[in-house]
Amino acid sequence: MKNHHYKITTQWTGNKGTGTTGYRDYERSHTISAEHKAVIQGSSDPSFRGDRTKHNPEELFLSSLSSCHMLWYLHFCSEAGIIVTEYTDEATGIMEETTNGSGHFTEAVLHPAVTVTEESMIEKAKELHHKANEYCFIANSVNFPVKHIATVTVK
Repeated sequence: MKNHHYKITTQWTGNKGTGTTGYRDYERSHTISAEHKAVIQGSSDPSFRGDRTKHNPEELFLSSLSSCHMLWYLHFCSEAGIIVTEYTDEATGIMEETTNGSGHFTEAVLHPAVTVTEESMIEKAKELHHKANEYCFIANSVNFPVKHIATVTVK
């Protein structure tokens, strides 16, 4: 078994001068950075006093599921001789907030729209979404099923 290690830095940038003296006295703004990569501007969801113009953890979580699936999918298509020319996923997720204010995701649905070069590739292209789900590191790390509603068309 091989281990892979990751390191990011999350830095709170929302101190308006008085720190966390009160719930409404600070911003939820923060940055997420990794060496040699662009900085991501983050905040909490607007429902939790966040800045709607910045990415929130829930969106980043869902995007991790979506992009991990896509990368495995493209890998398996390449191996199988399926030529993908376009891939877009409009992923959706549901987070349930509990009565004590905590919460958890109960569902994620990926909606990949894939374009291939030949009609003969469509069935195998659809099947490979199942294999990508089995291999996706992020999907294998969550405690709920990640569903797929895929469409495959020919350009």
